[in-house]
Amino acid sequence: MALRSVVTHIVPGFTKQYVQDKLRIYARSSLTWREAFPNRNFAVSQFHKLLEEERDLIYSTDAALRLTLQKKQVVPTAPPPNPDDIASLYQFLQTSHKLAVLTGAGISTESGIPDYRSPNGAYSTGFKPITHQEFIRSEKSQKQYWARSYAGWKKFIAAQPGETHVALAKLELRGYVKDIITQNVDRLHHRAGSNAFELHGTTHEVICLNCSNITSRHEFQNRVKELNPEWALAVEAVEKGNAGLSAGMQQRPDGDLEIGESFWEGRFQIPSCEICSGVLKPNVVLFGDNLPKLRSENSLAMISKADAVLVLGSSLMVLSAFRLAKAAYDMKKPLAIVNIGSTRADGLASLKIECRTGEILARVLHHGSLDLPAP
Repeated sequence: MALRSVVTHIVPGFTKQYVQDKLRIYARSSLTWREAFPNRNFAVSQFHKLLEEERDLIYSTDAALRLTLQKKQVVPTAPPPNPDDIASLYQFLQTSHKLAVLTGAGISTESGIPDYRSPNGAYSTGFKPITHQEFIRSEKSQKQYWARSYAGWKKFIAAQPGETHVALAKLELRGYVKDIITQNVDRLHHRAGSNAFELHGTTHEVICLNCSNITSRHEFQNRVKELNPEWALAVEAVEKGNAGLSAGMQQRPDGDLEIGESFWEGRFQIPSCEICSGVLKPNVVLFGDNLPKLRSENSLAMISKADAVLVLGSSLMVLSAFRLAKAAYDMKKPLAIVNIGSTRADGLASLKIECRTGEILARVLHHGSLDLPAP
């Protein structure tokens, strides 16, 4: 059976190269091609079976549907932590009694949420996040953001806390971690049991740019659905696996979903503030926006009270995060960094480890008998 005959029989919308690669992977065994696929219909059925298993990770390019990165590929590749790294981080935790932890997008990749700057991150696909200035000055940009964010919300909140979130919650309970400051907006720390300080806000809240009233994202989602029933039905169809409606969809780190422009720019309506009719924005610090003064002061106070600072899964390229690491260094507090790839503060750290944060924290917890720090 020729592979070409299988490809021409596949439903339209999938590239020939994609079908070929997918079926070759399936057939990679001791079986010959003809033994693996005795007839064309069987090959087609196996192709669809494979798609069904990975349906939630399928998105479309402008040309045709193709497979996005598998969840395991969202996490940058890195060697496992070696015994010396585990021992060093273990000792770092043992000698601290008021540890402050600063987390970044790298810890949520283990939950299937892509980051921005890693080799497999959103920037690697050419994605550019919306800036505060774009959102403020353009109704078109607001429509684009909210239409895409609405579409990606269910998948975004379906992510579960990863090993890093769980390990930090355990370290809090054992008295090792005093404060957690997170740059992430996904609330996975909270779901793991930690009361993390959200440096950049959270997508789980919506704020009015006029009166500053804050409402829940769940309520906002319902209002979007009421105003845009056709759009809501299209999104639900995609969630159920109707690939024909999923053109341009790709998950982003902040819960946004990349979508072709023609799918949202038409009649899409945005809810306004129920108190003053003002413009609603996610309660996050968008790129190009300033960190609220009080939030900046509170995060610096946590660093000041700490006797050591641990950075997990962050390149520290964002100034609001880097200044916390720099403050720790200036205050002569031990600074440790666990991240895949270089960071802006590598030269300031007394300990730098390159590995997946969840892998090393899970092993540190079982490395020895971690004594509770003195009160």
